[in-house]
Amino acid sequence: MIRILRALVVVLALLLSAQVAHAACQVEYKAKRDRPLQLFHDVTTVNAPCSAAEQVLRAQLKRQGLTLLKIMSKKER
Repeated sequence: MIRILRALVVVLALLLSAQVAHAACQVEYKAKRDRPLQLFHDVTTVNAPCSAAEQVLRAQLKRQGLTLLKIMSKKER
């Protein structure tokens, strides 16, 4: 019985880790900083699914004093 439980725990852990591994999105974007005007074009990995990448990236950039202008592309990692 204990062996079966251990096996189930291992299988569950593998399934959860596979889902976490797919919860990242590579994003190519354009951003700006005002005063003085600086423009940025970069690629970064966001630890979120691509469907939520824009909101997560916008918050990350805001903490750096940047404004997201446009997402050029998204790719699941």
